[in-house]
Amino acid sequence: MLDDPAAGPATTRPAVPTDPTSPQVRAVLDVDLPGATISKHVYGHFAEHLGRCIYGGFWVGEDSDVPNEGGIRLDVVEALKALDIPNLRWPGGCFADTYHWRDGVGPREQRPTMVNSHWGDVVEDNSFGTHEFMALCELLGTDPYVSANVGSGTVREAAEWIEYLTRADESPMAQLRRSHGREEPWRVPFWGLGNEPWGCGGGMGAGAYAELARQYGTYSLDHGDNHLYRIAAGAADADYPWTEVLMQNLGRYLGVGEVSGHGKNTYQAISFHHYTVVGPTWENKGSATDFDTDEYYRTMVKAAEIERIIAGHANVMDAYDPDRLVGLVLDEWGTWFDVEPGTNPGFLFQQNTLRDALVASVHFDAFHRHADRLVMANIAQTVNVLQAMLLTDGDALVLTPSYHVFEMNKGHQGAAVLPLTVRGEAPVHDVDGTALPTFSGSASVRDGHVLVSLSNLDATAPLTVEVDVRGSAVGAPTGRLLTAGSLTAHNTATDTAVQVRDLDDVSVEDGVLRVTLPAHSFATVRFAVDA
Repeated sequence: MLDDPAAGPATTRPAVPTDPTSPQVRAVLDVDLPGATISKHVYGHFAEHLGRCIYGGFWVGEDSDVPNEGGIRLDVVEALKALDIPNLRWPGGCFADTYHWRDGVGPREQRPTMVNSHWGDVVEDNSFGTHEFMALCELLGTDPYVSANVGSGTVREAAEWIEYLTRADESPMAQLRRSHGREEPWRVPFWGLGNEPWGCGGGMGAGAYAELARQYGTYSLDHGDNHLYRIAAGAADADYPWTEVLMQNLGRYLGVGEVSGHGKNTYQAISFHHYTVVGPTWENKGSATDFDTDEYYRTMVKAAEIERIIAGHANVMDAYDPDRLVGLVLDEWGTWFDVEPGTNPGFLFQQNTLRDALVASVHFDAFHRHADRLVMANIAQTVNVLQAMLLTDGDALVLTPSYHVFEMNKGHQGAAVLPLTVRGEAPVHDVDGTALPTFSGSASVRDGHVLVSLSNLDATAPLTVEVDVRGSAVGAPTGRLLTAGSLTAHNTATDTAVQVRDLDDVSVEDGVLRVTLPAHSFATVRFAVDA
């Protein structure tokens, strides 16, 4: 059953120690110094033809006993709508560069099958294709982010797909779309030029891909009033030279550096991918649910690296684009552990604990701080894969701990970031010689209300946070809290161990916001201001 993201207190609450010697953080929040607007699209999602994300996740078919609309599972739709989901990336991922869109249109019974060679080597019937995806986006009220096939496709194939999707007149592809039952074109704002071309998307070097990106971008046309935001497939992790090659490739448009070819701005953003992986090897990434405190802290160290990596790509881009006209996109991020025992290793199904939720909260704080450059981010993935928002189990739907972080944080979408500055020493935990700050936070303002996000990453100790709010009077605060009795706590169809409750220990006195956070917890605090 779908539990309510705004549900009241859990029946069992972890005790909050009141030891006055527990760690403390003192910070300043300047309400009168709003910064860049946090793009709502950094709260984006990702749905690949991988495991049970599409089939059994979003798509159950029209004959299913699970309530659906045209085969699309309605409890999944309603849960995601509660997050104000801004965009959905599809069909991949690695799958995108093996996907030929014409196989997924027309009568379902006439569509050819295909082999999903990347994920489980399974045969799928293409019953979920372009029309089904666009119908899903319409049900969700979200923007589609479609990734074109650059690895094994052709420029013509990509060009005809966007014509099929967005052209309104009597063009060949518009007429083909109408023959398949869709009269009006769709709006497609986001268009990906392939995926991971350095790996599963073609095994290319940066220079070779940059030439393809310009070519594909040139022929991915704006039809009518649909304007594409073209996203070039970027680096893995901290491969800054890849980003530099793509920036150089923009040439004359940016007015910096050498001009290559006609210099047309054929893409408006550059992506990169970064996963939180902590295992000693790729083949042994560790369990999603069976881990000790040391492994938890190592995970938090890896999660905190996202700040440095975003800054690194941003610095490269700033050298060529000081006005920040080109966007940075993190269209795959999240935790990656070993699959759950007994499941198909190619389906990447893993459980989702409180640890995953704190990984998400740390990432969002970094996203907010880099709102001047980061325009989009997409969690991998939405349903039943990796750091999923939702897990399906027959007709039951499970909200994961990560889902709750997205829901609690949705008020940051479209808000202006506020500087939250820690004063003095903040608590740290030594992790194999690395000093991990155990406090993370960010804040924003919109429509006269401030939303503050606070994480206590300490595995065992509570944390007192005092925030001197400057530049405005402060209204009465309300808070929400996400925590559980253990770091390994997770939700199943029969046990909801991690859920949101009211944050009791929050107050304001003389303009100072005071919050006590339990160990391993995430909280949001909201209050009105004059500014």
